Amino acid sequence: MSSPSKSTSTLSQSTAPDTEMDQAHSVLRSVWGYDSFRPLQADAVQDVVRGRDSLVVLPTGGGKSLCYQVPALVRDGMSVVVSPLISLMKDQVDALTANGVAAALVNSTQSMDQKRETADRIRRGEIKILYLAPERLLTPKTLAFLRSLPISFFAIDEAHCVSNWGHDFRPEYRGLRILKEQFPAASVHAFTATASQQVRDDITEQLQLHEPRVLVGNFDRPNLTYRMLRSDGKLNQIQQCIQQHRGESGVVYCITRKEVEQTAAALESMGVRTLPYHAGLAAEIRQANQEAFIQEKVDVIVATVAFGMGIDKSNVRFVIHAGMPKSIEHYQQESGRAGRDGLAAECVLIHSGGDLMSWKRILENGDRNNFQSAMGSVEAMASLCNGVQCRHASLVEYFGQEYDADNCDACDVCLGELDVVEDPITLAQKILSCVVRLKERYGVAHTVKVLTGSKDQKVIQAGHDQLSTYNLLSNEGANAVRTWIEQLISQNHLIRTGEYQSLRLTESGRALLKREGDVTLTKVSAKSSSRRPAANASWEGVDRQLFDHLRSLRSEMASERGVPAYVIFGDAVLRELARVRPTSIDKLTHIRGIGDRKREEFGQLFLDSIDQYCEKNPLVRDQSDNTAPAPINKPRANTAPNAAMVQAFQLFRDGRSASEVAEKMGRAESTVSKYLSDFIQSENITDPTQWVPKEEAEAIRAALLAAEDERLRPVFEALNEEMSYEKIRIVATCMKNEMADDADD
Repeated sequence: MSSPSKSTSTLSQSTAPDTEMDQAHSVLRSVWGYDSFRPLQADAVQDVVRGRDSLVVLPTGGGKSLCYQVPALVRDGMSVVVSPLISLMKDQVDALTANGVAAALVNSTQSMDQKRETADRIRRGEIKILYLAPERLLTPKTLAFLRSLPISFFAIDEAHCVSNWGHDFRPEYRGLRILKEQFPAASVHAFTATASQQVRDDITEQLQLHEPRVLVGNFDRPNLTYRMLRSDGKLNQIQQCIQQHRGESGVVYCITRKEVEQTAAALESMGVRTLPYHAGLAAEIRQANQEAFIQEKVDVIVATVAFGMGIDKSNVRFVIHAGMPKSIEHYQQESGRAGRDGLAAECVLIHSGGDLMSWKRILENGDRNNFQSAMGSVEAMASLCNGVQCRHASLVEYFGQEYDADNCDACDVCLGELDVVEDPITLAQKILSCVVRLKERYGVAHTVKVLTGSKDQKVIQAGHDQLSTYNLLSNEGANAVRTWIEQLISQNHLIRTGEYQSLRLTESGRALLKREGDVTLTKVSAKSSSRRPAANASWEGVDRQLFDHLRSLRSEMASERGVPAYVIFGDAVLRELARVRPTSIDKLTHIRGIGDRKREEFGQLFLDSIDQYCEKNPLVRDQSDNTAPAPINKPRANTAPNAAMVQAFQLFRDGRSASEVAEKMGRAESTVSKYLSDFIQSENITDPTQWVPKEEAEAIRAALLAAEDERLRPVFEALNEEMSYEKIRIVATCMKNEMADDADD
């Protein structure tokens, strides 16, 4: 196999015959309603049109699908798209069909009659694009069928799955290497959102690509605003972000299934239209929840990383990580599901020092041969979370590219939302000195305990309470000290070593002890954040109420047709319609994203809706210049309980006992008992008999009234130790509520 020629920047389009590229531009305009290709799209299209093997790496939202969909309508014969998920195939076929493109798919959910009908249409030459999963494509029956047809090319989506060096390796993708052998006349084109040089080389080798051109797009997503927040009331932080995007689509990623369930339940109880998604749910439930999200029947999906690869939804306005992802590759792909339509979107990552150890435990139960490599990825992600460099620059540079702007104006660092410690060198010296005095044999947790003056038994037994650095930062709090240690690690003044992740000073760390070099440390409490200016700009001139009016129409039409809402029109199109407010079908030709088929099928319906709105709300029509920006919803201050507590509260409202709640949540009864006490206090309940039999409650009440103070131990003993502390606590809380009511009266 010949070595690939490579390009990591936008290339000029010149070598394909003008007529073919002219035809490609004509197809782009008439079918999709776009006047020009995005960066690298033209070059990728050119390679497919010419039949030259290629590997295209474009970040999520870069428009990979058009790179093979447009050429499929230019080249003779049928193209085959290999896709890993049924839901993704269905969504793409629905979108293509809505644009008037003859596309089809074959999968295990279809009946034999449906499969036969599709096969007949293919034989008659009616299908231009066929979607298949790799497992189905590689069956002898399918291969024999395809060999009898004029196949123009194969497009392999999510091609990083080919490489076992990638972040989502799938063994079945390896079998695709036979395509070049079985179909020598067809070109093969691989597409992925994230792939390191090692992964790119592996993909070209495994697929046996012949002299492929490798196109690598810019990994930066300038329309995304990144924020890395230290966990401080995680559920409250999640809720604040959702409130900023009220009524908009968003994804909340959690590390574990249990956290998914708890967070989804908590948000639902707060009035957020949300559903959970994780691999532990039945397949039909996962499918139903995913479709509800895509069709905008709910606003938020709370999920593990099992959700996402199959999502072709352009108007996700925010992605929240309620925990640190296990690699920067995963973060780039998951956060990249926001703002695929090019409009401003927000990516918030809420992390804590415990995330790294959580991933360590998870990875230890996985592939031990890949453990060290996987932990290296986790540590790189931790450094990004705790870093103080521009987030856009950090991500781009991780993937081997340069970021040439001094200020991205799109992350918490560049927006000045991080409060910088005034004398960071002195603070760093205190921490580094403690690590030295601990002989560089202890990890982050123990070092924090020493610096904050913990009375932990291990600290005392080791004699570390006698160190000069013991209690040195007791006024700062454990969270702050842990954050500073993580920041020293991210700036390479400290490193973790060995099986127990012991802290050790680097050369620059030892220099810092002598006040040589630079360091930046931030205060844990960040400044209040607001939406980035670009978010305002994307709404400039848009009548927000008209946008919502059109959005409702879109939802109705999507429900009637059983397709995702974006298949009708994307958010960018609706915003432009609500800004321009066109008066005729002809005016729709100037709206980017409306092709001929959609203009004919949906144009008049949307024009009528705009007419109806503007009759009630007199507005200037056929606008071309932007007007004043629409107001932005501000976050609402709120202090919310944690997710587990909110879930427990709802179960108590449903009449569940403490033992039932403990079993359902998988928590200790003592923990749930505390939740119950908080619930009783929160709901101002004065009657304990839902949880404590009436006679027992009266006995406990009498003992509490006779007690000299609020300690429960004397009450427990006065009742001959026959009543549990949980029951005593329930009655005591009800009595406090009753007394508070009496005082108010």
